[in-house]
Amino acid sequence: MSAMLHEASQYLAAVVPAPSGGANVPQPTSGAPDALTKKVNVVLGILAWAGTAAGVCGVLVTGAMMAISVKRGESSEHMSRLGMVLGGCVLVATAGPLVQFVFN
Repeated sequence: MSAMLHEASQYLAAVVPAPSGGANVPQPTSGAPDALTKKVNVVLGILAWAGTAAGVCGVLVTGAMMAISVKRGESSEHMSRLGMVLGGCVLVATAGPLVQFVFN
């Protein structure tokens, strides 16, 4: 089955001359322009920095809320909140490698 799919994809992706004797079917390249890649990398870098800063801020705020609750004698679900913040930090930190693994 796999060999049949491979042959079909090779056949469909082949350059076929136009029936009227005109130009061949265009085969676009996969490379993006350098100017666009640089701008996208800058934006992604800023977003990664903002995500890291938000994660640090979330951990600090959760820790402060835990300290205030303990001082007041209140029991609360701060550990679940801390787990969600740390889960978000892990997601932000691994977003780039995960996307690179899936699409490369």
